Amino acid sequence: MYIDENSKVMVQGITGNQGRFHTKLMLDYGTNIVAGVTPKKEGEKVHGIPVYNSVANALKETSVDASIIFVPARFCFDAIQESIDAGIKQTCIITEGIPVQDMVILTENARRKGVHLVGPNSPGILIPEKIKLGIMPSDLCRHGDIEVITKSGTLSYEIVKSIDL
Repeated sequence: MYIDENSKVMVQGITGNQGRFHTKLMLDYGTNIVAGVTPKKEGEKVHGIPVYNSVANALKETSVDASIIFVPARFCFDAIQESIDAGIKQTCIITEGIPVQDMVILTENARRKGVHLVGPNSPGILIPEKIKLGIMPSDLCRHGDIEVITKSGTLSYEIVKSIDL
C-alpha cells in the first residue's frame, strides 16, 4: 500500500460536483487533503482546500503523496499523465469511460516512472480508521484481519457487508 493516515492528498477535479461532494466526505473521514486541481480555477478554495490550475502549480506550494481523480473521461488522459509526470506515488482514478487505449499508454508510462495507478472506474482505497481515498461508503468498513480487494465497487460493498460478523 502506498498511502496511509499521514499521506498528503491532492484532488484532481475538485471543483466539479463529484469532486466537491467526495472531497467533503474524505475530509470528514480525516483524509489529509492539501490541494485541489482544476484548470482555470486557481485561487479558489473548496472546503478550505486551495485550488491550482495544474499539478505542477500545486506541487510548488505543497508536497503530495497521493492523487485522486474526479475528472470527466475526455480530460482524464492529461490529468492522469500530469500525476504520473509529477511522480506522485499513488493515483486513484474514479472516472469511468476512459478509453482502453488511453489506459494502456498511461499504465505503461506509470510503470516506467515507478508510480502506481488504481482504476479507472475504481471506488478507491479505504484503510479503516486511517484514510479514505475514494467514494466507498466508509460506514461499511472497520479495522480487522481481513483485507478486501476487488474490481467492482458494488461487489466490494456486498462482500464487506457479508463478512462483517
